[in-house]
Amino acid sequence: MYPSQTLSQQWLANVHKYRGSDKVAVRQKDMGIWQRFSWDQEYGQVRDFALGLKELGLQRGDRVAIIGDNDRQYFWGSLAIMAAGAIVVGIFTDVTPKEVDYVVNHSDATFVLAGDQEQCDKLLAIKERAPGVNRVIYWDAKGMWHYDDPWLMDFKKVQALGRKAEGGDSERFEALIEQGKPEDIAMFCYTSGTTGLPKAAAIKHENFVWVAYAFDEIDPRHDTDNYLSFIPLAWIGGAALDIAPHATHAIILNFAESPDTVQQNIREIAPDALLYNSRLWENLVASIQVRMLDSTWINRAIQRIFQPVGHKVADYRLQKRNPPLHWRLLYAIGKQAFFKPLLSQFGLHNARTAYTAGAALSPDVVRFFLALGLPLRQIYGSTETTGGTITHRPDDIKFESLGVPLPSTAVSISPEGEILLSGEGLFAGYHKNPEATAEALYHDENGVAWFRTGDAGHIDDDGHLIYLDRMKDMISLGHGVKYSPQYIEGRLKFSPYISHAMSIGDAEKGYVTALITIDFDNVGRWAEKRGLAYTTYTDLAQKPEVYQLTRQDVELVNATLPESGRIRKFVLMHKEFDADEGEMTRTRKLRRRFLVDRYSDIIQALYSDQSAVAIHATIQYQDGRVTTIDTNLRIEDLA
Repeated sequence: MYPSQTLSQQWLANVHKYRGSDKVAVRQKDMGIWQRFSWDQEYGQVRDFALGLKELGLQRGDRVAIIGDNDRQYFWGSLAIMAAGAIVVGIFTDVTPKEVDYVVNHSDATFVLAGDQEQCDKLLAIKERAPGVNRVIYWDAKGMWHYDDPWLMDFKKVQALGRKAEGGDSERFEALIEQGKPEDIAMFCYTSGTTGLPKAAAIKHENFVWVAYAFDEIDPRHDTDNYLSFIPLAWIGGAALDIAPHATHAIILNFAESPDTVQQNIREIAPDALLYNSRLWENLVASIQVRMLDSTWINRAIQRIFQPVGHKVADYRLQKRNPPLHWRLLYAIGKQAFFKPLLSQFGLHNARTAYTAGAALSPDVVRFFLALGLPLRQIYGSTETTGGTITHRPDDIKFESLGVPLPSTAVSISPEGEILLSGEGLFAGYHKNPEATAEALYHDENGVAWFRTGDAGHIDDDGHLIYLDRMKDMISLGHGVKYSPQYIEGRLKFSPYISHAMSIGDAEKGYVTALITIDFDNVGRWAEKRGLAYTTYTDLAQKPEVYQLTRQDVELVNATLPESGRIRKFVLMHKEFDADEGEMTRTRKLRRRFLVDRYSDIIQALYSDQSAVAIHATIQYQDGRVTTIDTNLRIEDLA
């Protein structure tokens, strides 16, 4: 059973529990120093901002958008908005003004919290198209001193309004919290929009309370746990694993000094639990591999000795078998000599567990970290199910699976092979889109609602969910043979030299090809060590030596695949796939249909007798500069 309360009511109970103590609620690194904030201090910050918003006209049920990096003000602002009975609307920081325009107007936001000058500028650019927004409230005043627009207001000034209204009596604020009901909407989380405009999934307070307690049942949380908040709070994963467990279980949230210092700050905090999306785990593996290649001969020798030991012990654990004594002894030595020192370089040595979410993660990555002693556990779900629905148990990790259902949830497979999810995390529906809501939900003969994930999968004999791919992306190669692009792509990205890959299957030709982007930093270092000169990303990617380097990794992946699903040809792209150009979502998932259409000439060449394809491309950089590229992309034929 989970408390029948709002997230705000759970938070207020913890405020009362720790009142008068020096128990840390939040830390943030500022000017090189970790600043500590007690629960009393957090309470004052949240109360003043909530009452300040009320003084500015905020009503129960209003929507308040937030765009900014993870900060204590973002977090306290979210708590204040929910405490006042309003709805938080998260916006990713790297979106364009056009995307901000869509979310602000689609959600009917009456206020917007903006982190800094950059985000305020985006809002000022759409001011005439956002008449419903009463104020834009910013919390980082750097660079804002010369702005003279009454539409903009400092976070601290809103709090000053709240303090004046409160007059030393907190009854009004706590009365607001007590008015809340568990079924009230707490947040709009916008879906990734892989097939069109993002939809606003309405997540209830009781959904967030459930997800916090459900994870606590399988991975107990303590009020001494440290967690570094850096996964975007606009994403359901950030909200469910940052905001919710702080409010319910009083975990300590730590905020990085800036997005650029996250890795350094993780090393300093050494968190008890960690959530990375799949791409970050892949980047970490690549970073470790490159660091070992550049290490001293002694360290490389230690790696050659103990890494196979780690893999052997990991395989025993995956098979739920106890390793023989000699393997346990070797592993104990390796833990002190190699595994723990390596993990400590990345701040992972204290982590009881680590989670991955988002896109599918290569089984090789899971096995890699389990060999180091870090039980990397998949989380599978969706925005519509409050993030996590399926995950591994600490003693039941199968790297080929996603795990088993959380408490009070269920998974089923439709006759068509689609994964269906049900349980207490099920969302209230899509804002302003009843048609999409009806399409997303299926009610069985008992009236139980199931969310149609759009994913293909099956349940194995142990009750574990096996993910294959998106239903629409399962590709037929003819003769009844199908393959999963994401499975291939996940294995390709295990290479430190590959940043992204999109595999393509053609039913008529009957074989698989791939568009591959190189990891510019890692390949660049590899090239420099070998004296291989290059100028640009395009120049480096088209070097014969780089093609040969990539081919070796593609062939390693092919060796693990059935012959019908192996990559026959590939091309190294002239540029990275870019979210700003619509090629990926903001959570770094490939927009396949868009990519297939955009690069149709290259794909046609892969299924022809051509050895190269000429491209003329326009590239727009983040600073607005536009350039064109004319080059020939080589087609590598593995046949």
